[in-house]
Amino acid sequence: MTLPLLNACLNGASGILLLAGLAAIKARRRVVHERLMVSALVVSTAFLASYLYYHLAVVPEVGVTRFHRTGWVKTAYYLMLASHVVLAAAVVPLALRTAFLARHGRFDDHKRWARVTFPIWLYVSVTGVLVYLALYIWNPPAQ
Repeated sequence: MTLPLLNACLNGASGILLLAGLAAIKARRRVVHERLMVSALVVSTAFLASYLYYHLAVVPEVGVTRFHRTGWVKTAYYLMLASHVVLAAAVVPLALRTAFLARHGRFDDHKRWARVTFPIWLYVSVTGVLVYLALYIWNPPAQ
């Protein structure tokens, strides 16, 4: 398995864990919710480590993968990529703060932060998979 594929799988797993965590808390299963959200944090941390290794150690050796599509598809890809990168950077402190509040029993504050953090984190997880598909699966070779 290549690192980009691993990263996409980790992003997908994070998204699934987030949705399961949301379902658990809506069903008032707090312990299950906590375990799922901690798992989402662990998977996202593994993603971040793999992503940084890939971009710091592998890409300098093999080069970047270029997106070859043109027109509106290229514009859409770069808009998605830009929003993904910006929000991925934002989700790190958001997720850590949200988890910190829960860990310290500040559940009203946790719930307020989670309402902001959750959709951003889910968006980053889903678009992470889409970026992989667009760049490595749906991207035709250079002409």
